[in-house]
Amino acid sequence: MSAREVPAARGVRWLAEGWRMFRAAPLGWLALVFAYWMVMTVLSLVPYVGVVAASVLVPAFSVGFMAASRAASRGQPVELAMLFAGFRERLPAQIVLGAAYFASLALVIGGSALADDGMLARWLLTGQRPPEPDAEGDALLGAFALAAALYTPVMAMFWFAPLLAAWHGMPPVKSLFYSFFASLMNWRAFLAYGATVGVVLFLLPSLLLLVLVLVSGGTLRLQPMALVLPLALIMLPTLFASFYASYRDVFGTAPAGEAG
Repeated sequence: MSAREVPAARGVRWLAEGWRMFRAAPLGWLALVFAYWMVMTVLSLVPYVGVVAASVLVPAFSVGFMAASRAASRGQPVELAMLFAGFRERLPAQIVLGAAYFASLALVIGGSALADDGMLARWLLTGQRPPEPDAEGDALLGAFALAAALYTPVMAMFWFAPLLAAWHGMPPVKSLFYSFFASLMNWRAFLAYGATVGVVLFLLPSLLLLVLVLVSGGTLRLQPMALVLPLALIMLPTLFASFYASYRDVFGTAPAGEAG
């Protein structure tokens, strides 16, 4: 198998295709997302070990979401058991990938300390929000920017790796290698995808909030956070399904009977 380069415009369509897969079985998707949240929440309550376990299990769960996406794209029902598909398909490889993912996150968080003396790291690890004087706020923004830059190659390595290990039988290191260079090869499509996601997640909710305030004559006191939960319930399944759309474009073929 080999990766192929796709046009930049395909990156815009990935999110639209993810939305179509979500609409095909919204209740099934919502059940999956809720179950995933519950598992991760319970794990996070376990001191120290829980955070590690949650990170290590991310690749296996991502395979589950891709299995649900594949079913939705074929017009099949999305079932809760699909969430655990990654635990049934080459689990040792998924655990190795999970350990590599945790190590990568640790390096990213540790690297961000170069910009803010560890404020962001302490916030993420302890939940203690840093103070917000101007100088420290600038340092924190610098840490966020540095962390985002460091996370970009990590994201490229793990974007396709769990599926390549589970569905194509690749060893973990080879799957990371293939994923990284397939993502790099398609950087234009991923740039278009990222811009589309940014518009949908940030610009549109802001415009919606502004319209609601204007329509109410300024009397509406709706907090931005009031939009977060309903938006998350819609966007998380859509994003998960869009990952599958990108995989299908770059590595796979459209299943029989599925519209392009």
